[in-house]
Amino acid sequence: MHCFGAEYQVFIMGYSVAAGATGRLLFGYDSFGNVCGKKNSPVEGAPLSGQDMTLKKHVFFMNSCNLEVKDVRLSSTVLCVSSCPEEQLDTLEEVQLFANNSGSFLCVYSLNSFNYTQNPNAGSLCPSLPVPPSKPFPLFNRCIPQTPECYSVFASVLINDVDALHRILSGIMSGRDTILGLCILALALSLAVMFTFRFVTTLLVHIFIALVVLGLLFVCGVLWWLYYDYTYDLSIELDTERENMECLLGFAIVSTVVTAVLLVLIFVLRKRIKLTVELFRVINKAIGSSPFLLFQPLWTFAILIFFWVLWVAVLLSLGTAGAAQVIEGGQVEYKPLSGIRYMWWYHLIGLIWTSEFILACQQMTIAGAVATCYFNRNKNDPPDRPILSSLSVLFCYHLGTVVKGSFVITMVRIPRTVLVYMCNALKEKQRSVWSRYVFRCCFCCFWCLDRCLRHLNQNAYTTTAINATDFCASAKDALKLLSKNSSHFTSVNRFGDFIIFLGKVLVVCFTVFGGLMAFNYNRALQVWAIPLLLVAFLAYLVAHSFLSVFETVLDALFLCFTVDLETNDGSSEKPYFMDQEFLSFVTRINKLNDPRAQKDKNSLRKEEGTELRPIVRPTVR
Repeated sequence: MHCFGAEYQVFIMGYSVAAGATGRLLFGYDSFGNVCGKKNSPVEGAPLSGQDMTLKKHVFFMNSCNLEVKDVRLSSTVLCVSSCPEEQLDTLEEVQLFANNSGSFLCVYSLNSFNYTQNPNAGSLCPSLPVPPSKPFPLFNRCIPQTPECYSVFASVLINDVDALHRILSGIMSGRDTILGLCILALALSLAVMFTFRFVTTLLVHIFIALVVLGLLFVCGVLWWLYYDYTYDLSIELDTERENMECLLGFAIVSTVVTAVLLVLIFVLRKRIKLTVELFRVINKAIGSSPFLLFQPLWTFAILIFFWVLWVAVLLSLGTAGAAQVIEGGQVEYKPLSGIRYMWWYHLIGLIWTSEFILACQQMTIAGAVATCYFNRNKNDPPDRPILSSLSVLFCYHLGTVVKGSFVITMVRIPRTVLVYMCNALKEKQRSVWSRYVFRCCFCCFWCLDRCLRHLNQNAYTTTAINATDFCASAKDALKLLSKNSSHFTSVNRFGDFIIFLGKVLVVCFTVFGGLMAFNYNRALQVWAIPLLLVAFLAYLVAHSFLSVFETVLDALFLCFTVDLETNDGSSEKPYFMDQEFLSFVTRINKLNDPRAQKDKNSLRKEEGTELRPIVRPTVR
């Protein structure tokens, strides 16, 4: 299954690179099939194609003040020029002087500059007069007119004419430097939160929770302020502005709901801060036996960055896949290849599946290292190179396990994506209250299922690392163990996961705030709501890659503890693998959560129930 998916993904990548032309999207192109800023190959039947445009990097519209769309094409001739005219040109003599001084020729390539004022056809071969002043803009490298009347016509026709996929891609590419900078910010914030968790104290936990609360409230307030600003300050009715405003409203509503829920949970669980400090000390002791676990996310982050860059490059090729066709006047237009362009849905599935697979490999590696250290009788002599041992076992025996686990998560996310698409497609139509209620209920159910499966997958990976069983058998054993022994550790485990989740929220909040401030400066010509959503997604994945070390160690520790209870009884013949500090911590937690545990002296004794096989580790051949 995974091999077929990988082969098909490679096919899409190869075909999109061969059939697509990312340069047309990144650099822009003229009406004769030449990509600006590049040396081009000729198109048969187009005499002005195949020119060297290395020095001509800007796209210039000869009739930018009177753009029209005819037969799904712009009526204006488009040229590649070396620079945009920054001052208004009222006559052909001024156009000729500008060409001679700057080397930027604003008339059709077949007309020499000394003939601008002499050729009787110069009126149709040169731009409409007067030529408005313009400045280059990173969106397709276009020369944007600066006069208000021309700008209004240019933006309303050109931007609204570009299809949704190109608008999204152009927004991503024009903000690519900002997106990269925000990813680095998310990386720095994740490292700071890791440092906080590694050397945790009661004061640091209080400061951390205060920052989370301030970040949630601040981002929520900024989103509502920006939505108010868009609502009452729409200077031009562009599709980009309307889409940005609608996305802002969605972001603001979601952030408000999330903020309210998290604030309530923080208030309810505020008395468990001291337990949190003790919990992270236990986790840090486990990490101390294999300190290189903290560096594991760096490799994961590097692999994810490489994959995301490759994925975006293939997406750009998919968006520009088209065949050149010569039309009247020797001009060239590109007819989209509808079949290959619709493959971006499969490409999106590949993004989710592969990202989940990479994260699952990290979880499996950490779980294997923790299990190796936990089930070591001599705590004063830790095993050699537990991470390398876990990696070798993963690649030799358990790749199928992580493939299946990541595929299950992907299959749950696909219906959620389809539901979101259906809601957006039907939002303009009248829908009954029942239909909206059904959509929301289905979306919430899939979200809850996704969270449950993620938790089950993590425990299945740990069980696989302990017993060397396949994914299905491990998931079954883990589910039985969790349901039977949940009273021992569920409360503290969930609270620890909640604190770690707050760390991820902190990273996303401050990264999204930076994105709001950066993207808000390019309102009109950029669909920055999609890049902002991409930034939030990447920030969460970066934070998850780093902070999941603590989450994975916590889940693995308590599952190893449960297996220890099932296979041992604490007697001299079958002593526990856990150390006394860990045992006393869990006992104290149980007494705080259940007063009846004080009457049950043998609550941590083995009970009749689930039986796992003895701990057997495969020999690496």
